[in-house]
Amino acid sequence: MPRNLIFITYDSCRFDSARAAKAPNLARLGELEQRFSYASWTAPSHYTFLMGLVPHTSPAHVYASDVYKNDFRRWSDRLDIPDLRFETFLPQLSLAGMLKKHGYRTVARVSMPVLNPFTVLNNAFDDYRLMPDHNDFKGMVDEIGFSRDQPSFHFFNLGETHYPYMLEGNALPHISGLHGVAKTLAAGGDAGGMAQKGSDMDAETFFASDLLKGLHAQQIRCVEYLDGLLGALFDKAPPDTWFMIMGDHGEAFGEDGFFGHGPVMHPKVFEVPFVEGLRPRKASVF
Repeated sequence: MPRNLIFITYDSCRFDSARAAKAPNLARLGELEQRFSYASWTAPSHYTFLMGLVPHTSPAHVYASDVYKNDFRRWSDRLDIPDLRFETFLPQLSLAGMLKKHGYRTVARVSMPVLNPFTVLNNAFDDYRLMPDHNDFKGMVDEIGFSRDQPSFHFFNLGETHYPYMLEGNALPHISGLHGVAKTLAAGGDAGGMAQKGSDMDAETFFASDLLKGLHAQQIRCVEYLDGLLGALFDKAPPDTWFMIMGDHGEAFGEDGFFGHGPVMHPKVFEVPFVEGLRPRKASVF
C-alpha cells in the first residue's frame, strides 16, 4: 500500500520563527530548510500546494521549468509510488485528484476562511472542512484516523501562527485582513480597520518597534505550542506515514517599515520553513 501523507501548513510562519522556536518534534522529522513561497498570502499559496508544488529553493543556473518537473517527480520518493511525474497530474493539476486515482482517501481541515469548502480548493477531497476555531490543531489531531486497508492524504492548514498569533482580548487593534473581514461581515458587523490616531492603540503605537518584536516573539511561541501537538500526531500516525510541514508565506514584523503579508513585496514574506520525512520512530518529546 502507498504511504499515508500528512501535509501541514503553518499559516504566515516565516523561516526564522520556526528556526528560533524550541521545537524538538519538528527537528525529529528532519533538517529544517529555508525555502521560498510562490505567493505572499494564503489563498494563492495553497492553490500552488494543491497543484502538487511546494516552496522552492530558488536555485541559480537552471531552467525554471526543470524545477517544476523535479518537484513533481519527488512525489514518487515521498509516497513510494513509481513513475509519478508532471504528466501524472494532468489535466487537473490536482494533488488530491492524483492521490484519489491511486486509492487514497483525501481529507482536509483548514483554519483560514479564504480556504473554505466553497472554493475550488475542495476539488477531489472526500472530506473537506473549515474548522470553527482559528486555533484548533488540537481538534485536528484528536479526530484524525487511519485505515489499514486504504492510504490517506490529510491536508492541514493551521491558524495558530497567523495574526493575532493566539493572542486574545483588546490588547491588539483589529486589522482588516481578508479572513477577518469575511468573518465580521458574515456576522453582520463592520469590518473596520486599523485603529485611528488618538484611540487607545493608534497606528503609530501599533507600529512601534517593541510591539512588532513582541509579535514576532509570539509567533515563535506559537510554533512551540504546535510542536507539542505535533508529537501527539506522530504517535497516532502509522509508521509508514510521510510528513510535510511548511509555511505558506512569511510575515513582515516591521522590517523596512512593513507589517503583515499579501500586498507586501519583502523577502521576509517569502522566506518559509520546510521539512519533510517519514514519521519519527522515537517516543514524543515534550
